[in-house]
Order: sequence, then structure tokens, then C-alpha cells
Amino acid sequence: MLAFEFGAWVGLIGAEPFWPWRDGSYRHNEIGAINGVPNAPGGEINSASLMVNALYDIPVTDRMTLSLGAGAGAVHAEFDDGTIDQDEDTSFAYQGIAGLNYAVSSRMDLTMNYRYLRSDTAEFQGRHLGHTDFYDTEDVQNHTLTIGLRYDLYPDQERVAAVMPPMVEASPPPLSPAPAAPKQFIVFFGFNKSDLTVEAQGVVADAAAAAKQFGSTSIVVVGHADTVGSPQYNQRLSERRSNTVRKELVGQGIEANKIAASGQGETELLVQTGNNVKEPQNRRASIDLQ
Repeated sequence: MLAFEFGAWVGLIGAEPFWPWRDGSYRHNEIGAINGVPNAPGGEINSASLMVNALYDIPVTDRMTLSLGAGAGAVHAEFDDGTIDQDEDTSFAYQGIAGLNYAVSSRMDLTMNYRYLRSDTAEFQGRHLGHTDFYDTEDVQNHTLTIGLRYDLYPDQERVAAVMPPMVEASPPPLSPAPAAPKQFIVFFGFNKSDLTVEAQGVVADAAAAAKQFGSTSIVVVGHADTVGSPQYNQRLSERRSNTVRKELVGQGIEANKIAASGQGETELLVQTGNNVKEPQNRRASIDLQ
């Protein structure tokens, strides 16, 4: 059969790293022959599917993730034998999904997805005076490869801030106090992200400049996560965030052996929340100059 497919996919971001995905598609299949019907002109089957899927995102690099998942739903098929018989049937369907996502920006991903969809046998009838024609298909298999862009319409609020030390008491005039060295900087991340935004890169650059100006002997970078997702996943996510900041500091001219990077997962929340709560201020990495 020759098939043409049109589809629409809707993703709703859920608890990291899981998220639900609904998709619907329409397929047009040309029938070349009908077994048991000599000299059959062919015909066509038009089908529409509606699937509910669950995906699991696996980070590969700071910008790339691998998505694996599966789904179940139904396929509604309309049959036309090319002459007079027409009928329709609905069958159970299931599919497997694999894809790669690359973060082009903080709100847009370039995606490539492969889907294998299989639906149960569809049965059709053509009722005539004195007899009924029966038709059925084998289990229908569809292979689909899609390339596209995924845009986040509702980005998480990102906050970027540098935390300065407490005020230093000024010396009596006429002497002017020496400028106090900043001790800590904080970089904030997007939801389930470990790459730096432009603003976050600026904060890291400020921290590197301060370390050079005031002669810091060591720098401690600690990554953190919010409470969405499992503790094990958030521990790995916090470590990726601290390593991202460490690499940026090295790129700013700080010696790598002066930087210690680690992650605390969701164990040291800046804002106390319950489990599975998105909190922008908890998705952070601190830079302490010593």
C-alpha cells in the first residue's frame, strides 16, 4: 500500500524527567490488490489515530537529550474497495518512540523522532442483496520519522543574581574604606536545564573577574535542584549544573585546579517547598570565592 501521513503532536511538560505526550495523525493508503477478488480495481483506506504517550528524557550533553517512550490508543479506519463496498472500523493501537532533542536556545529545541505504530486487524463488510462481502487487514505497521522544532510557550521564570557580602563598617574619616571583595555569586537555571543563559554567563564572568581582582586562592561551585523528579535524578542534574559553571570559569581564565565542583541535589533548598514543586530559586549553582 502507498501511504501518506499528516499529524499533529502536543506535548505537556510534567514532572522531570517524565512528560506526557498526545498525538493525532491522519493517513491515506492506496490499496493495490484485494486477495480473493480477481481483477479488483484496488481502493483506499483512510485512517485517523489518537495516541497517549509517556516519554522519559535522558540527558546526553548539556544541550542534548535522548527521549524514549511508548503509547497506546486507537485507529479509526474507513475502507473503500473502489467499486461499491464501503465500511469503517476502530482498532486498538500501540507504538514505541525514540528521539533526540537539541536545545537551540533556552525556549526552543530541535527535535528528531522515530515512531513505530502497530494497530490490530481491521474488519470491513459490504452488504448486498443475498450475500455479504467480508474484508480484513493484517496487523498494520507504520514507521514515521519526523524532524521539527519544539517551542516552550510558557517558560519557567529564570532569576539570575549575584549575592554580595554584608556591609563593611567604614573607617573614620579621612581614611576611605578599602573595597570589600564579593564572596558569593549565584547562577539560576531553567527547569530541567543545565546550560547557561546569557544572563547566567554574565554572572559567571563577574565571579571570575572578582576572583582575579581579589586573588582568590580557591573557588567552590555547588549545584542544586528543585524537588521535581526523583532524588537520584536531581543529584545528577545538580552535578551537571556545577560542572557547567566550572567549565565556564575555566573559559574565563580561572585555573581548573583551583575550582572544586559538586552537587547537592534537592537536599539544600533555598526556598523550602514540598515534593514535586517547581521553584526557580532552587534550580541554582553557588560560586564561593575563598
